[in-house]
Amino acid sequence: MRSTQIRSTFLDFFTSRGHRHVPSSPLIPSDPTLLLANAGMNQFKPYFLGEVTPEYPRATTIQKCARTSDIENVGRTNRHATFFEMMGNFSFGDYFKADAIAYAWELLTQGYQLEKDRLWITVHRDDDEAEQLWRRIGVPAERIQRLGADNFWDMGVPGPCGPSSELNYDRGPAFGREGGPAVDGERYVEIWNLVFMQSLRGADDDNGGFPILGDLARRSIDTGLGLDRLAAILQDVENVCSTDLLSPTLTTVQELAGREYPGSGEEKVSFQVVAEHARSIAYLIADGVLPAKDGRGYVLRRLMRRAVRHARLLGIDRPVLAPTTASVIANLGDVWPELVGQAALVEQVVNAEEESFTRTLTQGTRLLNAAITRSREGRSTTLTGETAFELHDTYGFPVELTVEAARDAGLSVDEDRFAALLAEQQKRAKTGGKARTAEALRRQDAYRELSSRHGRTDFVGYDRLDTEATVLGLIADGTVVPGADQGRTLELVLDRSPFYAESGGQVGDTGTIRTSSGALLDVLDTRLGLEGFHVHTVRVREGGIRTGEQAEALVDGPRRDAVARSHSATHVLHAMLRRTLGDHARQHGSLVDAGRLRFDFAHFSALDRTQLAAIETLVNDHLLADPEVRVWHAGRSEAEAAGATALFGEKYGDHVRIVDIGDFSRELCGGTHAPHGAGAGPVRILGESSVGSNLRRIEALTGRDALTHYDTERRLLDELSTLLGTRPQDAPDALRRRLDALATAHHELARLREAELGVQARRLAASARAVPGGRIVTENVSGLGPDDLRTLAAGTADVLGNRAVVVLGTEHDGKALLTAAITHDLHTIGTQAGRLLTAAARAVGGGAGGKGPIANAGGRRPEALDEALVLAARDAARILG
Repeated sequence: MRSTQIRSTFLDFFTSRGHRHVPSSPLIPSDPTLLLANAGMNQFKPYFLGEVTPEYPRATTIQKCARTSDIENVGRTNRHATFFEMMGNFSFGDYFKADAIAYAWELLTQGYQLEKDRLWITVHRDDDEAEQLWRRIGVPAERIQRLGADNFWDMGVPGPCGPSSELNYDRGPAFGREGGPAVDGERYVEIWNLVFMQSLRGADDDNGGFPILGDLARRSIDTGLGLDRLAAILQDVENVCSTDLLSPTLTTVQELAGREYPGSGEEKVSFQVVAEHARSIAYLIADGVLPAKDGRGYVLRRLMRRAVRHARLLGIDRPVLAPTTASVIANLGDVWPELVGQAALVEQVVNAEEESFTRTLTQGTRLLNAAITRSREGRSTTLTGETAFELHDTYGFPVELTVEAARDAGLSVDEDRFAALLAEQQKRAKTGGKARTAEALRRQDAYRELSSRHGRTDFVGYDRLDTEATVLGLIADGTVVPGADQGRTLELVLDRSPFYAESGGQVGDTGTIRTSSGALLDVLDTRLGLEGFHVHTVRVREGGIRTGEQAEALVDGPRRDAVARSHSATHVLHAMLRRTLGDHARQHGSLVDAGRLRFDFAHFSALDRTQLAAIETLVNDHLLADPEVRVWHAGRSEAEAAGATALFGEKYGDHVRIVDIGDFSRELCGGTHAPHGAGAGPVRILGESSVGSNLRRIEALTGRDALTHYDTERRLLDELSTLLGTRPQDAPDALRRRLDALATAHHELARLREAELGVQARRLAASARAVPGGRIVTENVSGLGPDDLRTLAAGTADVLGNRAVVVLGTEHDGKALLTAAITHDLHTIGTQAGRLLTAAARAVGGGAGGKGPIANAGGRRPEALDEALVLAARDAARILG
């Protein structure tokens, strides 16, 4: 059975049983506690938590997932992968264990026609109910095994959790030992996990465990059936890389390596790593992840570097990522059209990253070889863990390569020390994250308490800027409080609000709230505590406020208008960047504020002033044409079919809000906008910069702020023109001529100064006094800076020719300066000019420095210069004698 049929069989089965087919969410999740989407239930987490009322009681998805927790197992087992498609069915307070178990058994044994006697079941050791349900359905007791932690599922972060039951398929004696999944996971491969969501877990404790905070509002079902593993069984192939999902890419790797895929050994591992990682890389980039030093960008970078390293182990010394990711797109692009849509981006990113990593490998190899040489010279047989960690952490050099190179040199690596240093670094990062998570959990609990009591906020701010409302709750330091007095800053929740909550890059509204008791509050910010739940940060300016009061909420209108102009301008800028640079120049973050915007987008090189000017002109031309700004609503699939751009990392429901600007921009957007294009301009681009690998940022001003900036630039140009005595349009050429003339004058002055110092050097040389063994010049000269003093001393020594010492002093900026110079013949026999200034420098209250034929000294006592020169002359006579 081909993978396309496996997918359609799954979706048809569940949609025919009342499940809503929900598209996969992007790999960049909207959940801030997750780095990447790692399970089908991620997008439904608010439903499981009871934060949001589901639009449907049942759902089914095929979710793109990325997990790197088992990255070292890729290629070494038949079943592990860093990217996979998770087919799932979900119940939000509808059916529970009995139906979930019945559905899974029916689909596997009838829909996919798997042999019943090859299916083994595991349940949690305390879940008697699940075992009884399986036995009732016909699974004999000897093929049901009770396990512990392996049959309890959570996301690894605070959130929903519960016991699970896994369906495992016996692949036969060729794959391992008898004894069921408790004995051998390679032979009895897990294909489907049924999670009985019933609890809420807290943050990790210091012992690696976590508390169960309580029961979920409604018992629910979350299941995941791995497409890769089921395909390997139904297509009767050994491993996931040999399925139709990855076999074309594996063939590409064989072509690049110039040999067949082996049946075993380390080469087999490398073949599979390159093919499997290429798939992960293509999907991650297509969903908006770009290589970076941390976060999800580092996950991508690690996958790319691992793939390149294993390609090099196979002897592939040419680019490998571009052809392998291209094969992924060609094979799977029909099912996942975003791969095709971002093909150019994928190619450009992998080429740039592979080229960069090749340089890293070269640099790392050089540093590693130096470390190996030092170890040998020190008669050590071990390369230190500190060296391996520095190569890994600072230079991105894989520790596996360090171990391999050291082994080839007859050395071992202190891997225990390396592991300890790595664990220490990870612990520091985790500790910081736990503190932030604990604080966030307190706030979330408070929001949940209020949300469960009162529901979502009724947002009326699209249509009006003021409303009457009721104060539903006050939150201080993560705790719900009954009231607050003057001067207090805290969070406030209303039943309805005209204040836009920060989202989609747009800042939250500010304004005022006045209560029925006369209290006046300044609204400092508005954000979403939960989905659809507005939280207002307020400061009590006058009086005191209590929960339950009636209030009048008023948005700062001029600020909202300025923000709306910036938001519309951002959409137009996005459209013009893609038109100018290519479709890959998609948004990767933004800040939409009053009078200004910041826009991050994918691109691989800096934009020069000519490009920025052209983009700015395009944006303003389109705004000047005064296009209509139209807001409409539709189903998500309808909107995307109509060409609406969905932004990376944003979460959308089944029904979406679309903003059209003219016929050139169409985006899914929940923000506020100017009513017409002309109302959003003008736009003034201030500049662009790099904010990460393959990521650029444009900053711009909009509306009145742009006009103010233009006015400031005009006044500066007028002032400059007046100073130059010319017209504004001629100012650049006039300034250029002045600068050229100034450079010529500086050059002439330098020539004259050099000639003057030459004359002075000859005069000083003529005044030299003879001492036994040579000649000495000492002089307190005036009006010289440190550079001229050094030039004069060296010039005087050159005039004297041989067996001569020159020591000059001057007062400069209230300090004493001394310079000593010796002739070349003295330097060649080992004489150092610095020896002449040791005593002299002490005399002026300072120290000397410099090696070779010229040295300098300085101090705080210019009045002692003559004394210092006498001491220098004495020391010079001793050296010459």
